[in-house]
Parts: sequence; C-alpha cells; structure tokens
Amino acid sequence: MSQFEKILIVGLGNMAGAMLDGWLASGLDPACFVAVDPARDSAPEGVRLLRDLPRHEQFDCILLGVKPQLLDEVSGGLESLSRDATMISILAGTELSTLRTHFPRAAAIARVMPNLAAALRMSATTLYCERADEAGRAGIDDLIGRLGATEWLEREDQFHAVTALAGSGPGFVYRFIETLAKAGEELGIPSEQAERLAKQMIEGASALAARSDHSPAELAQRVASPGGTTQAGLDVLDAEGALQALTTECLRAAHDRSIEMAENSKKNG
Repeated sequence: MSQFEKILIVGLGNMAGAMLDGWLASGLDPACFVAVDPARDSAPEGVRLLRDLPRHEQFDCILLGVKPQLLDEVSGGLESLSRDATMISILAGTELSTLRTHFPRAAAIARVMPNLAAALRMSATTLYCERADEAGRAGIDDLIGRLGATEWLEREDQFHAVTALAGSGPGFVYRFIETLAKAGEELGIPSEQAERLAKQMIEGASALAARSDHSPAELAQRVASPGGTTQAGLDVLDAEGALQALTTECLRAAHDRSIEMAENSKKNG
C-alpha cells in the first residue's frame, strides 16, 4: 500500500507509461491512478484516462511526464490541483527552481530520473528533493522504490551526470547489443539468431554483475584466460583506451545536453 492514495499522471508517454506499468505490477490499485494524455486512446485496465486535466479533484501526488517544453502549457491547469500535493517530475533538464516557480503551493517537489526498465521494476532511479519532511521523503522513496533501486543525490547539479549514465544509459546499451548482433552476423551467424544470442548474453552478464561481489573489471578478467579468445577481444577494446574514451565522450555529450536543456528551461520559465 502506497502512502499516496490518489495519483495524477500528466503525460502518459513511454517513460511515464513504463512507471505506471511498474506500479501496477507492484500491486498498486489501478483505481488510484488518473492519467491525462490527449494522444492516448487507452490506458491499463482500471486506470482512468482523460484528454484534459480534471478541474474539481484533489490529488496527493502528481507525476509530471510531459515533454519539458510543454511545462508552461500544462502548469496553469495544474495550479489548483498541485496545492498540498507532492509533485514528482521526470522532466529532463528542468530544475527545482523552475518547478517551484510553476507550483509554489505544492507540499514537496522531487526530481526523479528513472529508465524504461521501470516497467519490469528493474529501473535504477535517482532522486533529489527539497522541502520534504521525513514522512514525505519516505513516501516518495516507497513509491519510486517499487520501480527498482533508488539512489538519492546529495546535490541537484549531479542530475546532469546521472541523466547521462542511468537515464540515457539504456539507449547506449541497446546500441551495443545491436552492434554485437551485427558483428556476429558479419562472422556468419544468422541475423535473428545473432540478436537472440546477444540479448541473452547481455541479460545473463548484467544479472551476474549485479549480484557478484567482484567488480566488472574483475569479472572481465575471470572470463579471460591468458592467450585465450576473450583476452584477444579485450585487447582490441582496451587498445589505447579507445573504448573508455568513446564511452566518456558519449556520456559527456548527454551530460552537456542536459545542462543546455536546463539553461533553456530557465530562460523560457
């Protein structure tokens, strides 16, 4: 049972939809949720779906799942609904100072960065919140904790880095799976079989890494035998630090884009 008994979801896109799926899988009553999204034709059974914001209802929690550039458009209609509610924002690059300007009467505002694995209750989700008392913070942690592991940040400016690593990271992993499968195909494995093998290998390797007492670096060495096939491949990845440099450049691009989005949000707010 969640501390929040009535939750409004504003914008039921891919990420908010994954969170809703995870919450329902955790056992929360679908009747607790009201979703607003004019582009959606359906919602999970038992969840009330609206095209427009409700007018004369009160919610104890509101999830902001719209695109960041739509914040100004929806905030007016949420002004009365947000009074004394806990606001949870998944808007990339939108800082608490901007959110507080739009929702000054909210009981608490939390920034949350989940990923699509929330649907499977396996998201690595980072959180930052100000002005929430101990009970309010516990309620947020319980709700988001139903979607996987939670990591609270000490400073809001850390969000740019965790957005790159944990928020955007799954996209980079999916691209790596794709390249592994294509490389297997280049070596003669049928396309569909190569993709199945790549997916299963990644699933097993990541599960073992999550449960092992050994670091990823140590696990890589345990797989590799001197002069063996794994070591031959690792030598290519490790040559001149190329893989580390490329990965760092990838995350830095996402990190810098998060900063840019935050600056644009401040200007527009």
